[in-house]
Amino acid sequence: MNNTDLFQLALGLTPPWYVSETRFNAEVQELHITIDFLPGSEFACTACAEAGCKVHDSKERVWRHLNFFQHKTFIHARVPRTKCPRCGKVHQVSVPWSRPGSGFTLLFEAYVMTLVREMPVRSAARIVHEHDSLLWRILHHYVHKARRREDLSTVEKISVDETARAKGHKYVSLIMDAVSRRVIFATEGKGADVLPKFIEDLQSHGGCSENITDVCMDMSPAFISGVEKHLPESAITFDKFHVIKLLNEAVDQVRREEQKTMPELKGNRYIWLKNKKNLTMKQKAVMDDVLSQRHSKTARAYQLRLTFQEMYEKDPMDAPMFLKKWYFWATHSRLEPIKTVAYTMKRHYTGILRWFVSNITNGLHEGINSLIQAAKRKARGYRSVRNFIAIIYLVAGGLDISVAPARS
Repeated sequence: MNNTDLFQLALGLTPPWYVSETRFNAEVQELHITIDFLPGSEFACTACAEAGCKVHDSKERVWRHLNFFQHKTFIHARVPRTKCPRCGKVHQVSVPWSRPGSGFTLLFEAYVMTLVREMPVRSAARIVHEHDSLLWRILHHYVHKARRREDLSTVEKISVDETARAKGHKYVSLIMDAVSRRVIFATEGKGADVLPKFIEDLQSHGGCSENITDVCMDMSPAFISGVEKHLPESAITFDKFHVIKLLNEAVDQVRREEQKTMPELKGNRYIWLKNKKNLTMKQKAVMDDVLSQRHSKTARAYQLRLTFQEMYEKDPMDAPMFLKKWYFWATHSRLEPIKTVAYTMKRHYTGILRWFVSNITNGLHEGINSLIQAAKRKARGYRSVRNFIAIIYLVAGGLDISVAPARS
């Protein structure tokens, strides 16, 4: 077996394609493989699939391939154009080792996609010795291709949240399928116009806005108005972790006001953001000391927060009455930050109790957001929002990204 036969087997070429020549340049450490097609070969039309189209002319092309050991490898070939007798037009033939318009082979692109899942694009570019802008083109192509294939016809419950893309209050809004637990849409901004963009994208993937029964979100007025206007048949569920967060902030406000007269409250902010079971022995001692002082406003605020959390463990039939009793207690607590949160909850009463029906939260968003922000930190940011969104789909979209070989 000679060199050309060996490389033909390695590349998986079938007639009419064959390796006609191999050249190794030791000076620049490059391997060049030349591929040709047999004289008189006929190809299928790339437009109408008509078989038996004769070659009209050909053009020389070069592709970057996977390294041969440590040496750069390039594939050279005459790419034929055929004139189709059915459609009467001239079309370029699709070669089996690369996709149309790419300067890389499919195996090289598959290797790149494996790398960029695990590291920043710029780091992957250094490994393969190519400019990162070329790798971004590969990434965008396969992410876009995978998204085109997505079927969103079964989406019924969604959650909406945002993640920071850069300093200066610049955000990307994320919409997740609460059932499959993955990002199904990402777009720049976080206003009410996010919902119509999502609906348009949903419909382009076989989904229907009328099938959306539940939307989970924080209490953002923009998101609320967007859902009420564009998804009027959907019920809003206010994320229980966001509701607890509002109470935690209120407890901290009470603590900061009271620490002026109670020095023992200084420097222990995070103790009052935790549940008792999650505290260390030292933290429990500090908390018990404050809780033992019945006049402590912080102790009363903390107890109100713990009591509210108990609502989510109640039977759905008992939760409305429990919330009404808690509201009365909170509004008569003489703790202004707690009263403000209580009034907010009254305005969003239905959405808070909807959790007992939908049972969906934005908790998964926190995990997804940590993955996204970790990728952003590794890359030290992204040059464009388009690149950032592509990475979001790659790491959190659950996309089926496959680099399939072309058919000869």
